[in-house]
Amino acid sequence: MLKKCLAAAAVYAGLWAGAAHAETISVFCAPTEFELCTKVADAWKAKTGNEAKINKMPALLDDAIPIYQQLLAAKSKDIDVLFLDVIWLGMFKANLLDLKSMVPQADQDKHFASTLNAAKLDGNLVAMPAYMDVGLMFYRKDLLEKYGKLPPKTWDELAATAKEIQEKERAAGNDKMWGYAWQAKSYEGLTCDAIELIASNGGGTIIADDGKVTIDNPQAAEAIEKAKGWIGSISPEGVLNYDEEASRAVFESGDAVFHRNWPYVWGTSHKEGSSVIDKVGVMPLPVGKDGQKSSGCLGPMYYGVSKYSAKAQVAADFVNFITGTDMQKMRAVEATLNPSIQSLYSDPDVLEKIPFLKDNQQAFADSAVRPSGYTGTSYNRVSQAFYRSTHDMLSGSADPKEGFASLAKRLEKLKESR
Repeated sequence: MLKKCLAAAAVYAGLWAGAAHAETISVFCAPTEFELCTKVADAWKAKTGNEAKINKMPALLDDAIPIYQQLLAAKSKDIDVLFLDVIWLGMFKANLLDLKSMVPQADQDKHFASTLNAAKLDGNLVAMPAYMDVGLMFYRKDLLEKYGKLPPKTWDELAATAKEIQEKERAAGNDKMWGYAWQAKSYEGLTCDAIELIASNGGGTIIADDGKVTIDNPQAAEAIEKAKGWIGSISPEGVLNYDEEASRAVFESGDAVFHRNWPYVWGTSHKEGSSVIDKVGVMPLPVGKDGQKSSGCLGPMYYGVSKYSAKAQVAADFVNFITGTDMQKMRAVEATLNPSIQSLYSDPDVLEKIPFLKDNQQAFADSAVRPSGYTGTSYNRVSQAFYRSTHDMLSGSADPKEGFASLAKRLEKLKESR
């Protein structure tokens, strides 16, 4: 009896000691993922005994920037883990903990290199990928089959196929058909679309990782000149005011052959009300020149640890947990969020929910990165200057060669304000 009592006491003492050392951390999470984050927190608590208090971010994620700035400027210990857009990493890199030695190398190596590398700034690993977005090409597989066309490998092939199908469909009575719907409005989305065209044409990504302004080159001008020629031909004049949703509406109403957008369109194009259910194919973006890579713009989300956290190791453990294989699989299956962990692209449960991942793994691996890492707090000004100049070129009010030469001079000044 005494032995049993002593054994029981030892068990209770161990439980009490574990509870006494349990920690509570504070985590920011996107409002659309609040339930998912809560599930992760519950699973982490069951595994470690530690608790993650989930804070819902503003509905418009950019509204979180001033909140983060205020908390970090005050070196507040009220927040431990931050949810971060890829283009915020440079902005907040000085306030984020280096996770290089806090997250096992084996866990780091599970992620796509392009996605992980985007968080490696000034020699530090400032965040871990939670899931990823990349620009993809959606297309009417039924129309390509109808006219005996293969998915195009180059932008020139896409333009030719789009033009031919557009003309034949209009001749058959579908006078609303366009060949290509994309985003050419003067906003951040145009930065993404234009970088994709330029990078895949061998023209770089505006500013290189070492800070050299690279946009003033013939390949960049050629890519934008080519896109300018699509407007009014295979794309409506209205594309100059199209964002993601406006262009998606054209495609999902059945009035476009090709459509560039983010992976979420796979889900929306198969919802009730769409005119293209079971008619959609997905492929990596075309290339501009032979030998170049498909360069879909990288748009992942990350979790990082505040440098001012009083529970840094616990917070880093949570970040590794929420960005790990099991939790990324859960988010993929339950919310069709694209994993940043390469092995999940062959997971049967994930592919059942997001079947296009199987044939588009290379698109996620060969993505192009916006220059937010180097430009830091000046990224928004750099991007704004770029997309406004590009919009002027596409609308015909500026020449691409002259426009990029002028833009390069402006960017030399803007990049240094970081």
